[in-house]
Amino acid sequence: MTERSLTMDPVPDLAAQLLADTEFVADLARYSEKLLTEKFIRRKYDSLTDDVWASLGDNNELVEAIENEKLRRIRNGSAKREKAQAHITKAPDILEKIMSDDTQNSRHRVDAVKALDSLADNGPRAAPDADRFIIRIDLTADAKLKGIEPNPNDIITFETTPRKTPATITDQSEDDWKKW
Repeated sequence: MTERSLTMDPVPDLAAQLLADTEFVADLARYSEKLLTEKFIRRKYDSLTDDVWASLGDNNELVEAIENEKLRRIRNGSAKREKAQAHITKAPDILEKIMSDDTQNSRHRVDAVKALDSLADNGPRAAPDADRFIIRIDLTADAKLKGIEPNPNDIITFETTPRKTPATITDQSEDDWKKW
């Protein structure tokens, strides 16, 4: 992650500068969700002085922007996903303790081994390659034509398995209905 710094000159448009930085607002939303620490944010935005940090909570527009960002993150699922990702990193240590503990029931130890194995797996195992398909939509052609670096977010990928289709009604089935 690259270090970023905001120009924290004591100018009247400091609040506007902070509000315009969507990444800063998102980072403060993550901070309020306890996903980032104050130390991380101060290091990332190294120009945040103690006075500026203390005054951030007094800016109603900034607080409202952070609250709106938190609500957006809740609604699109990114807050839940990031919290789960932060917590799931503790699972291998917990599972290893269960697996290595000779006093644990054998079934629990085997279940811990299976869970660790699934966490260590780096790809889908459930569906063989023949039973899944990938749809890739690449919207970067205009950037390539202009000679600029394409945005990776302009490539949309869907990976899924085909739905099971019900059997079709045959002529014999229709004849069975006619008997009724």
